Amino acid sequence: MGVVQGDGQILYLKGQVSLDRDGKTVGRGDMHAQTRQVLENIQVVLASAGGVMGDIISLTQFTTDISQFMTCGDIRKTFFQAPYPITTTVEVARLYDPELLLEITAIAEVPRARFKRPNSA
Repeated sequence: MGVVQGDGQILYLKGQVSLDRDGKTVGRGDMHAQTRQVLENIQVVLASAGGVMGDIISLTQFTTDISQFMTCGDIRKTFFQAPYPITTTVEVARLYDPELLLEITAIAEVPRARFKRPNSA
């Protein structure tokens, strides 16, 4: 029910949603497309600090439809493998934009040998 932290750098990722680089919603009304985009966005943020998806130790997932979200396990398996991050999933009435179906925050521990300080923009 918990994870022991090691000697890496802890990285806290703000909530990621299914926006592309231009700030446009990807997958309107499509939980699978939004889940894939959110996880791809997390992957990009991690990479900017030298991290990989396997460095994630905890996820908090906010979804507007938990039943739909639970059908996206196949997508999650393309991004994660055992041992999986500790995960909390919460159904919410809505997110800041009604087109968004999902928001995920993450905590990762990037090994010091790979860690690079992300550019602040």
